[in-house]
Amino acid sequence: MKNMIVVSGGTKGIGRAIIQKFCGNGFDVATCSRNKEDLEKLKIEVESGNPEVTVHVMQADLSDKAQVKSFAGFVKETGITPAVLVNNTGVFLPGTILEEEEGALEKMVETNLYSAYHLTRQLVDDMIAAKRGHIFNMCSTASIMAYPNGGSYCISKFALLGMTKVLREELKEKGLKVTAVMPGATLTASWEGVDLPEERFMRSEDVADAVWSAYKMGDRSVVEEILIRPQLGDL
Repeated sequence: MKNMIVVSGGTKGIGRAIIQKFCGNGFDVATCSRNKEDLEKLKIEVESGNPEVTVHVMQADLSDKAQVKSFAGFVKETGITPAVLVNNTGVFLPGTILEEEEGALEKMVETNLYSAYHLTRQLVDDMIAAKRGHIFNMCSTASIMAYPNGGSYCISKFALLGMTKVLREELKEKGLKVTAVMPGATLTASWEGVDLPEERFMRSEDVADAVWSAYKMGDRSVVEEILIRPQLGDL
């Protein structure tokens, strides 16, 4: 049976680069996004470049628990137990804790943390039964350091790193690997409109390469954390 990777929020940036990397190595993929048109474009692009690969797409907003469950059901309907799960869904709303808009905390915790929590819980039993699998949680340098205007985004990413550490402890005896990925400033949609040169940002493809390398590690080893920053430092 073919390997499959599940990537939440896979139509742009790091999620898209990870899909392209794994599909280029023969993986089928299941992914979701809030934008149906972006999903259809991704499916056409990836399948045309990788004729042996199937891209399963579903429109879903994973900040909503009910839609997380619907997406998990969609994944299970493929009949393939995921070899890799990448919890990549995220949102960044800049602001300080004292001044950000009401509801910012709830929005970012629901999107950045709860989506990963609920999707993992929905899919992990099948991975445990298969006694193999690798879960990557897309954290951030904001998971380990606060910065100006980070506000509730930093809170949500600190929490996601904590969840990742707990998962690692719970799953290590069951044959599953868990890795926290903490990229610094990467050239994605989150940085659109910022007046900074492109060379100050990391490439999404570099993060995808790091994820692939961690996945390919031998069975007796695990990369628990991947911390990547721009060569010239944080922005």
